[in-house]
Amino acid sequence: MYKIGVVGPNPLIERILSLEEEYKHEFQFVSFPCTKTEEVEEIVKKNCSQVQAWLFSGPIPYEIAKKTLGTDEKMVYIPVTESGFYKSYFELAFDQGKLITRLSVDSMSTVNSVEEATQQLSEKPLKIYMKVFKSNADQQELLRFHEELWKEGKTDGVLSCFPVVCKALREQGIPAYWMSFSKMRIRQTLGILAEKVKTSYFKDTQIGIEIIEIEHFNKIKEKAKNPYDLQHLELRLKGILIKLCEKLNGSLIEKGNGQYMIFSSRGTIEREISALEDAVQKLAFEADTTVTIGIGFGETVFSAERNAFRAIQHSKEMTDNEIVIIQEDGTIVESPGKNEELLYSNYTTNEDLMEKLKKCNVGVKTYKKITALVERMGWDIFTTKDLAVHLQMTERYVRRIVSDMCDVDLVRCIGETSHSTRGRQSKLYQLS
Repeated sequence: MYKIGVVGPNPLIERILSLEEEYKHEFQFVSFPCTKTEEVEEIVKKNCSQVQAWLFSGPIPYEIAKKTLGTDEKMVYIPVTESGFYKSYFELAFDQGKLITRLSVDSMSTVNSVEEATQQLSEKPLKIYMKVFKSNADQQELLRFHEELWKEGKTDGVLSCFPVVCKALREQGIPAYWMSFSKMRIRQTLGILAEKVKTSYFKDTQIGIEIIEIEHFNKIKEKAKNPYDLQHLELRLKGILIKLCEKLNGSLIEKGNGQYMIFSSRGTIEREISALEDAVQKLAFEADTTVTIGIGFGETVFSAERNAFRAIQHSKEMTDNEIVIIQEDGTIVESPGKNEELLYSNYTTNEDLMEKLKKCNVGVKTYKKITALVERMGWDIFTTKDLAVHLQMTERYVRRIVSDMCDVDLVRCIGETSHSTRGRQSKLYQLS
């Protein structure tokens, strides 16, 4: 059974919990009622470790939580779709005892979804005044939007995503209904959440293997004054690794000649990256040399170990010997947990792309790494120097790669930088 945190206004939480009996063998719901969107950030921060997943009553708290936690892997929200619009519209019509033809609506959804819904209501289209907002919506601004249209005589009713806005409008005698969702939509969303949680669980329990290598270990042995000094060093190194194993709930295998393997689970390793970084620093200090780390995930021990060896080889090719992870699908993660984290794949199924890369003699991994960096940095334009600095490559090498990609229209040269002093101008590039 999975513990699910339900976040939203009390009326919506009650509607969700009305289905609790149907999911009693699958979910345990924990309510986190809130009246203001500002409360969502504190709720998810404080209770993240207490639940396995989050269910939000709408897109606004969902977007806030996603930004707060930095991921949406274990969270969903219940969207207001056509059925939700119909439900609220007919409630408004029944309440007023007449067919409402002029409405003001606020929504985080696109205008097209509301237009499609209204077009299907009758042959006579409705007049809709739409206000689309973002997750940081100003409720007072939305309130003024509806008030002004009503006072100008342009609308006969209001549909809003905010119960507070509806309440304030009703107090002024303006017909307003809260645009919410149906039980059918709740069930559909819970089905999606169940799949997300199960996928995350199986992913979390995948086998994870860390290969830790003390570099230049042969030279360390040569420098040792006697065998006992070397044995004392190995005991100190092993002590650091055993403490790391305790945090990872893993097992340590000594491969010899300065190489060690730790077997654990993917979820534990991902959560304890900072502990691994601390251990690496201690190992490097004790051995007075660099330490290389490769991590592999897989469905079996064989696939995880293979990925770990590929990862450590990849790390050795990097200038700073950063930690590298290779996931079960071949996705490469460089510098995990840091601001410089870079995630990209080393394969493609796009035949047109493969043909172009073959013509310009650039590897798929190199191309994917460049595009991943450009996207992560948010660069609309970039120079070869920008790429060289972040990719730990020489500018000359990067210039050659970019030039070759320009020849097959994977990259476009769109101009040059101007310098007041003499020197070579830098060309400006853009991904095609």
